[in-house]
Amino acid sequence: MPLKQAFLALGSNLGDRARNLACAIDALEAEGVHILARSSLYETEPRDFTDQPWFLNMVIQAETRLFPRQLLTVTQQIERKLGRVRAGVPPGGPRLLDIDILLFGRSCISTEQLTIPHPRMHERRFVLEPLVEIAPELRDPVTNELFANSLRAVSGQRVTCVGPLCPPENKPQ
Repeated sequence: MPLKQAFLALGSNLGDRARNLACAIDALEAEGVHILARSSLYETEPRDFTDQPWFLNMVIQAETRLFPRQLLTVTQQIERKLGRVRAGVPPGGPRLLDIDILLFGRSCISTEQLTIPHPRMHERRFVLEPLVEIAPELRDPVTNELFANSLRAVSGQRVTCVGPLCPPENKPQ
């Protein structure tokens, strides 16, 4: 079975956020999701549910033999295994770990459980900034638009690169 390329967004705003992200990457690798590239870490102001700690976010580029729904199952199992609790937490609320499938090759999927490309990625600088960092020429499989162009539209959102690979223009002063 051929390898398929995927881009995943990882975020955490509870506990040791950087460690939570590192553990998620290790768990993905253990499940056969090979990491090809990882972005810098970005500290991000909460958006929809604002009364909570700031997030650390990143994007990884990976390849896998899993199909999209299998990858979704794996990411949700990893979230639970590493301590994510969904019951009683408002949508967009605090979490130890969140793993979203942004892109899966050039696939377009729309089911009740899974939508690819991720439906809100164009609205989120905390997704677009790290995505463009590791894949500056990547295009939306639906519109064929460069994600770098989408990033310009959300440049006002508060996101700060905190390391380790921050592009010089994004490093905190």
